[in-house]
Amino acid sequence: MGDWLYLIIGIAVVGVLTLAGLLTSGRRRGSRPRPGGTDVIVPSPAESDTTTEAAPEPAVETGVGAAVEPVEAPALEKPEGTASRMVRLRQRLSRSQGGLGKGLLALLSRDKLDEDTWEAIEDTLLTADIGVAPTQALVEQLRTRLRVEGGQRPDPRAVLREELIELVGTDLDRRVQVTGADGKPGVVLVVGVNGAGKTTTVGKIARILVAEDLSVTLGAADTFRAAAVDQLATWGERVGVEVIRGPEGGDPASVAFDAVKHGVDHGIDTVLVDTAGRLQNKAGLMDELGKVKRVIEKLAPVTEVLLVLDATTGQNGLVQARVFSEIVDVTGIVLTKLDGSAKGGIVVQVQRELGVPVKLVGLGEGPDDMAPFDAAAFVDALLG
Repeated sequence: MGDWLYLIIGIAVVGVLTLAGLLTSGRRRGSRPRPGGTDVIVPSPAESDTTTEAAPEPAVETGVGAAVEPVEAPALEKPEGTASRMVRLRQRLSRSQGGLGKGLLALLSRDKLDEDTWEAIEDTLLTADIGVAPTQALVEQLRTRLRVEGGQRPDPRAVLREELIELVGTDLDRRVQVTGADGKPGVVLVVGVNGAGKTTTVGKIARILVAEDLSVTLGAADTFRAAAVDQLATWGERVGVEVIRGPEGGDPASVAFDAVKHGVDHGIDTVLVDTAGRLQNKAGLMDELGKVKRVIEKLAPVTEVLLVLDATTGQNGLVQARVFSEIVDVTGIVLTKLDGSAKGGIVVQVQRELGVPVKLVGLGEGPDDMAPFDAAAFVDALLG
């Protein structure tokens, strides 16, 4: 009996010592004391794969006071400067519109400028969407200037260039008034039908201004299209420009007011306001845009109203232009998609139709594919 008792006691002692050793080892592996008495759990090699730290769970916002994981701000883009934009866009315009100038030069360089040739010149101009009245005026000028005098004819290219520049317009003020007076921001209203590239144009203009070291605020006043608001927010984030937005379907005038107020309060140089472009109800659109402008002008004058037109729509674009010019005092035109199937003559027609200049042109899908319009550069691109 005594031998059995000693055996049981010996087994119990070994068990206790073994258990104590395991507990001590587990504490060494599983925890590390911190000042203050709390422990930070560190995964042991057996509890982890190849990493030494578990990936954090994404934060879930559950209401006021909810924890939000810090998000690293994306790197801001540096927009292209105006000078390099114009060089690149001129090259693109030359490729897409050069056929018009080359066709005219080929006709004007013939040994004999007979009536058939002049009719062909007229047809070429009409096909380019220049319009009947401007075409007739240009042909008459060319006839007069290219008469053979003293056995010599003036250089057709030089004459055509001068006349086309005159036709496009050299006496128009194409500057975009983006700054205000008396410490107030410049306010630019951007209008146009949905689908013309209006929201994209606002984003591209913002990039031009940022490249010129101007501070900018965007007002997402096209509240009826959530996609437009989100799109504008993306444009702003890429260059570090704040976007003022309201609830979906909210009052556009209220959003525009808040954007301009933010500009006034923070000393912003320019506030760009994207507006709705629905044409189903002309009276409703007129009331809405009129209200937006009136509300804004309680804080600061509207320095520009830019009408965005899709150059590929041709005559339909001119109809849209007329509607908007009746609603608001349009001060300039932004012609988008001029590198597509658009005819270069639309520049002449739309200016004559509205009596306001083309101030900006878009020639591509890239974020910096927009530049100020220059009549001489435009004609040089046409002539190739």
